[in-house]
Amino acid sequence: MQSGARIIPIKNLLLNRPVLSWALYDWANSAFATTVMAGFFPVYYSVLTADMDTRDSQFWFNMALAASSILVAVAAPVLGAIADCGGGRKRFLAAFAMAGILMSAALAWVHAGIWWVGLLLYGLGTVGFSGANIFYDSMIVEVSKPDDIDVVSAYGYALGYIGGGLLFALNVLMVTQPGLFGFADAGFALSASFISVALWWAGFTLPLLLFVRETAPAAHPGAAAAIRDGLIQLRDTFGELRRMRTLFVFLVAYWFYIDGVGTIIKMAVFFGDRILGLPRDSLITALLLTQFVAFPAALAFGWLGKKIGPRGGILIGLAVYAGVVVYAWRWLDSGADFYLLATAIGLVQGGVQSLSRSLYARFVPRSKSAEFFGFFNMVGKFAAILGPLLMALTPILIYGADERDSILALLLLFLIGGWLLWKVNVADGVRAARE
Repeated sequence: MQSGARIIPIKNLLLNRPVLSWALYDWANSAFATTVMAGFFPVYYSVLTADMDTRDSQFWFNMALAASSILVAVAAPVLGAIADCGGGRKRFLAAFAMAGILMSAALAWVHAGIWWVGLLLYGLGTVGFSGANIFYDSMIVEVSKPDDIDVVSAYGYALGYIGGGLLFALNVLMVTQPGLFGFADAGFALSASFISVALWWAGFTLPLLLFVRETAPAAHPGAAAAIRDGLIQLRDTFGELRRMRTLFVFLVAYWFYIDGVGTIIKMAVFFGDRILGLPRDSLITALLLTQFVAFPAALAFGWLGKKIGPRGGILIGLAVYAGVVVYAWRWLDSGADFYLLATAIGLVQGGVQSLSRSLYARFVPRSKSAEFFGFFNMVGKFAAILGPLLMALTPILIYGADERDSILALLLLFLIGGWLLWKVNVADGVRAARE
């Protein structure tokens, strides 16, 4: 543990240089999550494939998402094991982040007729974004002690929401009012938005690389030895997971409920646009609303986790998500309703994510944090497939069900995940990690 990770009051903890430097990476990469992933690229891709059949366009888009998710999911635990053996978490983070940064900038030069290039860049950018997060998440143990980990985790998510939201708001203004920024039209403004994401991501990654020190392993093996030792460690980790019952049950619970969270993030705009026919301006504004509501809410959930424990905080968030699903199925029919649900999601989204990360960190052996967080991220990436699949199959397999009814499939994910989380014994998990 580095000297900056001593126990200090919360008001000073958030300004502690290693803690702030670590959390700023969430501020940095959230620009990609908001402007590229959730906001502009889906619309941009639709324009690029305007001459293509809608079914084919969606098929290739979904294939790119699935391929990038599977690639990161499969590689995550291996990369984590190698990084733990070689002490190279910051190097791996920098490499994946640079890949995402370059792909984001390259999107500015994609034009009609080469939609597949845009999709390839987007997929590779997603790999860079997700891969870097493996090592970012694992480094939380370098900047916080167990008593502070809920607050620090929430701090990262909170900065991510406000940072990503600020740039997204600027980018929306650039595209809707290009003349204010000296752009000839919205197309030039969109290209500039992709470049702004790259610059933002790169610039705010520097504090982590400069000011967060990484605990070095006892030995420094060469590249080949690190790979060999990492694979051996990965094999051993599978064995440890079977013995660490609490950690295993939590991962299964997380797999279910984070799938529902991720599906709502990715499908909300599509559901509101294609299925409900809501105004696109309202949907974009709701995305911005979610970002800014989530900022103070994530910090509040960090405090809540410290008071009642992270498990209780997560369960509260899952209850809100279940209510959102039921409301969207039964009553959602206007832009005002969408704003209401966006506010509700913003209140709990960051809390569920941050407290899940901090609860998991309690169950992880410190010496294998990157490797175990590789599994954590692997579960999250595989989970991103289940929700959309259930929604797609519901109208097909259930007689009389339509596309709107498909959202009820997400309720099942939250109920199963919440029930399994209720059965997690936090004290046993912490004790097993220490042993």
